Amino acid sequence: MRREWLLVLVALGLAAAAAAIVYLSRPNTLTVAVGPQDGPEAALIEAYAGALDRAREDVRLKVVRYGDVRDSALALQRNKADLAVVRPDVFLPENGLTLAILHDEALIIAAPDSADIDDIPALARKRLGIVVRHSADLPFLANLLSFYDLQSVSPDADAPGDGQTAAESEAAAGHVAVVPLKITDVTAALTEKRVDAVAVIGSPASKTAAAMVRAVEQGSPEHKIGFVSIPDGDAILQRFPELQAVTIPAGTFGGRPKRPDEEVKTVGASYRLMARGTVSRVAVASATQHLFEWRSRLASAAPVAKLMKAPDFDTTVAATSARLPNHPGAVDYFEREQQTFLDRYEDYIYLFAFFGGTIGSGIAWIGQRLARKRRERVDFVLDRLLDIMREVRAATSSAELDAMTLETDGLVADVVCYARERSIDARTVSALILAVDGVHAAIADARRQTGEAELRTAKRNRTARLLALDLPAAE
Repeated sequence: MRREWLLVLVALGLAAAAAAIVYLSRPNTLTVAVGPQDGPEAALIEAYAGALDRAREDVRLKVVRYGDVRDSALALQRNKADLAVVRPDVFLPENGLTLAILHDEALIIAAPDSADIDDIPALARKRLGIVVRHSADLPFLANLLSFYDLQSVSPDADAPGDGQTAAESEAAAGHVAVVPLKITDVTAALTEKRVDAVAVIGSPASKTAAAMVRAVEQGSPEHKIGFVSIPDGDAILQRFPELQAVTIPAGTFGGRPKRPDEEVKTVGASYRLMARGTVSRVAVASATQHLFEWRSRLASAAPVAKLMKAPDFDTTVAATSARLPNHPGAVDYFEREQQTFLDRYEDYIYLFAFFGGTIGSGIAWIGQRLARKRRERVDFVLDRLLDIMREVRAATSSAELDAMTLETDGLVADVVCYARERSIDARTVSALILAVDGVHAAIADARRQTGEAELRTAKRNRTARLLALDLPAAE
């Protein structure tokens, strides 16, 4: 191998190492499906994505808006997104794991105090108005009524008539007439006796819930209202695990007078930020960490950020095997067990050390083999020069010496070309110089000796010829 190739290999190794560092340090971009596109959740996620970009964090968000929360959940299930805003009672992705509960929405049922409606069974044969905010609100209410063996019907289906039979009257006792309302029609509907109670599915801290409570209060004869409690939350969640148990604290809707005067237990739905189970737990942990640490910063652009909370769980096992499981990366943050760089790449470092040592040993072995080859070539030249020195002593003619001189010149030229391509240690160079000088000296001595011998032979031959001329011819 030439020195240039070694330099090229070193350069390629450094480039590969630099590329690996750049790849590992680049931000992890996650696609987030958000629905509905004009909801408060979309504003929160957009504000969060912008904050991550400005802070140049190791995780970034690419927000894709959808028309409805069902569509965003479907995008997650179809692997078109890494994260998504999900309302489990609308559609729960099979591959979705929770990062955070963005906010809870509770079923809030309020009625005039004179209506004497304290629980859900008391709604039988009553008219329940509902402020519809989402297409899933009516199915949500129907499922809840079915738990109490009540059936939601249209407003006219349960109207009692004079000719109603006993069987029809008994069947009507299991019906609740559900009347969709706008928030502006609540007071009039109560005053005109078109409804007996009003429900809304929303965050207890939202403006919509507060407006509904005020409208019910204004439509009550004595401006006194009561709230319907649903204490069977645990049993309801067994049948409908996608729902959420919610407690409305006393005084949520005002403290003078206190509304409600004591906490109210109910059920509701939650808007959650979910991730696919295959998304890196490191990226999810980082996304969850910044989401909660920047809550106050995000609240200025999206007030719903104040309602965010972590999923409830007691242990790590309970967190990942809950009714609505949580993502292990989010659990790492909540449990303060986020992975360090060594934890994250421990396996790769071990494999690199193992295979790197093996590869390094192989390269060292190849280097030794190549060095041995180089030494063998130099040793061959040295051995041949020593052989020439011995052959010079046995040479008997100038022609043989000329041939040895040419061979020596060729060996010297080969060593010079070799030295231009590779370095030779000083001891080897000294040995080569001594060998070449010795061969040249031996050839010079041999030439002198051969020249003298040839001169003596020439003289003898000339003397012999002269003597032959002086002798008389034979008779």
